[in-house]
Amino acid sequence: MNDAYLADSIRAIPDYPKPGIIFRDITTLLGDARAFRRSVDELVHPWAGTKIDQVAGIEARGFILGGAVAHQLSAGFAPIRKKGKLPYETVSMNYQLEYGEDVIEMHTDAIKRGQRVILVDDLIATGGTAAAAVSLIRQLGGVIEAACFIIDLPDLGGAEKLKNMDVNVRTLVSFEGE
Repeated sequence: MNDAYLADSIRAIPDYPKPGIIFRDITTLLGDARAFRRSVDELVHPWAGTKIDQVAGIEARGFILGGAVAHQLSAGFAPIRKKGKLPYETVSMNYQLEYGEDVIEMHTDAIKRGQRVILVDDLIATGGTAAAAVSLIRQLGGVIEAACFIIDLPDLGGAEKLKNMDVNVRTLVSFEGE
């Protein structure tokens, strides 16, 4: 799917965070009630009427979208955060960044064995964070029904990385390049 209205509601910021990168800023989409509602509806649509137990959202924009998706699906919400931000017992996963490594965590009781889970974030680029999130969810025994993103940057290969992990990937708009 490549929805022109949604694509037009996303601000492009050139040379951020470094020269040559075009940052895709969804705060303009979130501020447009029609675009925000349409995005959530499109992310939810394939699972409407099915049993989804949890929606897992990746910090920070995945919290906004994931909370709305969880509400629409009458599902729980499980936050995935950067290391050291969750107050209870956690499981963690390291993943590679362009220049180094980072860690994400979930509470050990955020997802129970056999629960059907949808992963949500705003954008899939290289897929490192999303792949680590999928691994965390599976480590807790969750069954990944899909990973959903508003934006895909297909040239960076993240969606393909998740598909190679046997994850159904849903994106709403694609932008070529980085």
